[in-house]
Amino acid sequence: MRGRDILAAVLLALALWQAAVTLTGAPHFILPSPLRVMQAAWASRVLITQNAWVTGIEVLLGLFIGTGLGAATAIGLALSKRAERLMLPLLVFSQAVPVFALAPLLTLWFGYGMGSKIVIAVLIIFFPVTSAFHDGLRRAAPGYHDLAATMGASRWRFMRHIAVPQALPALGSGLRLAAVYAPIGAVIGEWVGASRGLGYLMLLANGRAKIDLMFAALIVLACLTVLLHLAAGRLANLLTGYAQGD
Repeated sequence: MRGRDILAAVLLALALWQAAVTLTGAPHFILPSPLRVMQAAWASRVLITQNAWVTGIEVLLGLFIGTGLGAATAIGLALSKRAERLMLPLLVFSQAVPVFALAPLLTLWFGYGMGSKIVIAVLIIFFPVTSAFHDGLRRAAPGYHDLAATMGASRWRFMRHIAVPQALPALGSGLRLAAVYAPIGAVIGEWVGASRGLGYLMLLANGRAKIDLMFAALIVLACLTVLLHLAAGRLANLLTGYAQGD
């Protein structure tokens, strides 16, 4: 995704937004115009920055912890066939319970601070990272398995020197998904219970009928997600290049 493409997409979205406001004639407390939202964002720039900083920390910590746990779990499953048979169905079954439904309980357990938001973000991104990386680890070329067996290499050595480097592009794909999902988890947690963050600011603005401020916080959240996705994409490209020996 290039900067020119992003700019074109933003301009198109703004044009469609303004067209919707003009054609529908919706009042500003229902659908504010882009200009009105920009004015609200500038007027409340300090408040938005403070809350965006909190959400950003929650997202980055959740992304870091969730990716680490997901990668470690994928390696553990690939190393042990018994663990794979026992744990993989449980991981799949865990996705039948929406994390959103657990958010109130997690907030009760971990409090109204950053802890519960980080946990929710971790839970949301854990499965995509684990699943993507595990699939990559299982797709090591069969010839390498035969070579490793001939040379008497242990499963750990095979995993470290062959399977993991080959699976790095798959881990990169998981990172791309995680970068998009992590902000969702943090904001859901802030909606359930928080005193800071962009999700909290959106609820506060909505309760006070400041829809322009709510849209401003939403746009900042979207920008944060896009930046994370671009950073994850760059990291994924580096991992792919490393796996290919570039």
